[in-house]
Amino acid sequence: MKYAMFAAIALALASATAPAPAEAKGCLKGAVVGGVAGHYAGHHGVMGAIGGCIVGHHMANEKAKQAAPAAPPAQAEPAPKPNG
Repeated sequence: MKYAMFAAIALALASATAPAPAEAKGCLKGAVVGGVAGHYAGHHGVMGAIGGCIVGHHMANEKAKQAAPAAPPAQAEPAPKPNG
């Protein structure tokens, strides 16, 4: 059990410190909330933080999609008229 917890922590630290160009919107807030909830739900704070990060990032993406103005659909150019 301790090996699984150590592996989860090592994986979380490795992914958190990796120089990736990804945005982490919502991840930190979700990780804090999930970590606290996981801690009180049976000392699973790390797993709660990982899950909270995933959910928080997903919710931030959905909010960004709704907030973005809808772009008008691209109009097709008219077909060229035949010569003749």
